[in-house]
Amino acid sequence: MGCAISGLATKSEFSQRDREEAAAAAAAAHLSEEQVQMIKDSWKVIRDDIAKVGIIMFVRLFETHPECKDVFFLFRDVQDLERLRTNRELRAHGLRVMSFIEKSVARLDQPERLEALAVELGKSHYHYNAPPKYYNHPQTNQSNMDGVFQYVGAEFICAVQPILKERWTTELEEAWKTMFQYVSSLMRQGYQDESARQRNLAASPKDRLDKKNTAL
Repeated sequence: MGCAISGLATKSEFSQRDREEAAAAAAAAHLSEEQVQMIKDSWKVIRDDIAKVGIIMFVRLFETHPECKDVFFLFRDVQDLERLRTNRELRAHGLRVMSFIEKSVARLDQPERLEALAVELGKSHYHYNAPPKYYNHPQTNQSNMDGVFQYVGAEFICAVQPILKERWTTELEEAWKTMFQYVSSLMRQGYQDESARQRNLAASPKDRLDKKNTAL
């Protein structure tokens, strides 16, 4: 049950192949009904400590990967990480992330609603300058672009293990990892779609016309 995470991605351009890989990864990350129920049952315990988990998750993230602070303007210059444990802004951000996880868990048996939620969040992360590697899980053997949460997801899993205590099993860990892989693949898909849309908007009218004529 290792928690090691490494590597950083930069905002980059994405090809059609990248978008196809994201869609394929999302399709491959399938949760069984038993796994869905395991996640939902464990969430009933986790949700009582969501503020605590959110703070632990980000403090650990900044401890293991201080370069991640560059994405968070409010915490970029904070050197004393212990101060973050009582930081109201970090608490609020942690709660927002935990709220997204809660919504994802609630939609596990409503795939269309879950897809819409995760894709939209992926699009917004393009504008936050938070590339997919920040939120994908590190042990999914995906492309370098990926790295349900390479950084955030790995720290979430580390943070909830002590809370769940004897309830935490290898089967439950695998279920959460699969959920993170699925959600992060959808987020990556949204990020790539928004990246492509922004590149198209940035192209000159002549460039767009040339591409249209080439397609014909």
